[in-house]
Amino acid sequence: MAHCDLVVLGSGPAGRRAAVQAAKLGHSVLVIDDRSRVGGVSVHTGTIPSKTLRETALNLSGWRERGFYGRSHRLKHEIGASDLAHRMAKTLEHEIAVLEHQFARNGVKVVFGHGAFVDPHTIAITQAGADTQARQLVTADKVLIAVGTRPHRPAGIPFNGTSVLDSDDFALAPRLPRSLTVVGGGVIGLEYATIFSALDVPVTLIEPRARLLEFMDEEVIEHLSFLMRDRGMVLRLGSEVERIRFAANGWPVTMLADGRQACSEVVLYAAGRVGATAELNLAACGLEADSRGRLAVNPESFQTMVPHIYAAGDVIGFPSLASTSMEQGRAAACHAFGEPVPGLDQAYPLGIYTVPEMSAVGLTEAEAKARGLAFECGIARFRETSRGHIMGVESGILKLVCCRESRRLLGVHIIGEGATELVHIGQAVINLGGTIDYFVENSFNYPTLAEAYKVAGLDAWNRLRNASGEVVPLAPVKRKRKAG
Repeated sequence: MAHCDLVVLGSGPAGRRAAVQAAKLGHSVLVIDDRSRVGGVSVHTGTIPSKTLRETALNLSGWRERGFYGRSHRLKHEIGASDLAHRMAKTLEHEIAVLEHQFARNGVKVVFGHGAFVDPHTIAITQAGADTQARQLVTADKVLIAVGTRPHRPAGIPFNGTSVLDSDDFALAPRLPRSLTVVGGGVIGLEYATIFSALDVPVTLIEPRARLLEFMDEEVIEHLSFLMRDRGMVLRLGSEVERIRFAANGWPVTMLADGRQACSEVVLYAAGRVGATAELNLAACGLEADSRGRLAVNPESFQTMVPHIYAAGDVIGFPSLASTSMEQGRAAACHAFGEPVPGLDQAYPLGIYTVPEMSAVGLTEAEAKARGLAFECGIARFRETSRGHIMGVESGILKLVCCRESRRLLGVHIIGEGATELVHIGQAVINLGGTIDYFVENSFNYPTLAEAYKVAGLDAWNRLRNASGEVVPLAPVKRKRKAG
């Protein structure tokens, strides 16, 4: 029986970051992954495949140039499933090679097989296809559960791997259907729906809630909804799926509770995910997952109810982002071995790779209202910036939310080209306690989309007037004198 300081179940963003951090602190680490290669959900069926698919679709379809050359413009007129799969395969190979090298140079050992608890400190590893009795046992002082999630597959949905698919099926075998129905208007559903719409596939999106992505700023979501409808997407909001039947030609027909139906060549069912904890034998270590397979943790240390067992990443629930999962994994490893835990209380960015992409950090307008804050907003439209015009950008907004009294920046909300890159400027200002004065006073490269920060900052500043109608003056700028 082998022994390690830390055993990590899963090699996704949380698992790999924790493993490397612990190894750099001088501890022996073993990673157990039930796939044949490292990377977890993020690399094999989640973040990397879907974002690669998005980039492929935008490049081959000529989407970014349609503002100049019209909606019929295409870089490649005949796009097939092989085009989508080719780039994805190359990207995945690169990502896996990087991770394998990272583990190797840090002395992290990896075993491929299914890990399950025997007791709180012992893990049994069964390799795929092996006799369940021929298993390897390993003990550990500390354990991190970072197994991620899997698609939620209700019993009443006739998944068949060909025309009724979950998001993992979709990522593992990319296809280009003649028409597509997406059930679920969450992040995954919206990303796939808008990607295939950009490829000119007729798309119907079904979402039981009356509003998409309730955690995002309403004005940004309204902008996205308008753009989706404008390019022909059918949105069925506030509609529950009753069942899926098959038409005479074999195509699935999605029946809604309100009597409407959607017939398409393929149905992508993307209504939620569940923690991949069902086969971990959690009872043997004294843990229990909730109804969606998730584990509860201390948000400061990421310890479960069993102090030496930690959990991080999507398996602990919202926000379920690769970026936050990495930081959670690192924080868990630091806490496990008595190192200072990095601060996780700062505002983190949300990145949603729809077409166009969206990103946000800080408070939404609705959250500012709910907290009773006196606030103001400033808006910039990408089409009004010189860079936006050069790029042929027809849509996109950048919205700032700031405190009326102190002008401190409270939130940044962006939809449009480069949103997930641009948001980090606002993230830095928020986490450093900055105000919109920063955007007003400082120069931005011209022409750039980042210039939208100055436009939005000036828009907010012009709204900040006192009772006399006078513009609130900017705070004096303190500048350091040059020596001599």
